[in-house]
Amino acid sequence: MGMGSDMYRQQILDHYKNPRNYGEMEDPTFSHVGENPSCGDTIKMDVRLEDDGDTIEYVAFSGDGCAISQASASMLSQQLPGKTLSELKEMDRDDIVDMLGVDISPMRIKCAVLAEKVAQDGAKIYQGEIDLDKTKTED
Repeated sequence: MGMGSDMYRQQILDHYKNPRNYGEMEDPTFSHVGENPSCGDTIKMDVRLEDDGDTIEYVAFSGDGCAISQASASMLSQQLPGKTLSELKEMDRDDIVDMLGVDISPMRIKCAVLAEKVAQDGAKIYQGEIDLDKTKTED
């Protein structure tokens, strides 16, 4: 058992030091930024959809923060392509904990799920389920 969790910790460190799909995307279908105020992590998720407007083709992320939030964003950027937006929106913290492969302390769970939340909120805004512009008037 102990060995397994060390291996997973290696995996988190690896994604933290060598993040996959890190950087800004040229032409994302949608982008969203979110932060975890409790530890100051900020993550931006850029998502490009395939022509059907529903299947995720490519995900990039940028931002900075603790190892767990960054590793989670990096792993998520590899897991999301091929999923639909509804599959993304159905993901929950258990999916993220399984993906990370370590027991996440309650203190850290917000860091772990930050990237997922940002991607989900981005999808909801893109699909018109959350209206961010309610407070702004048209000019």
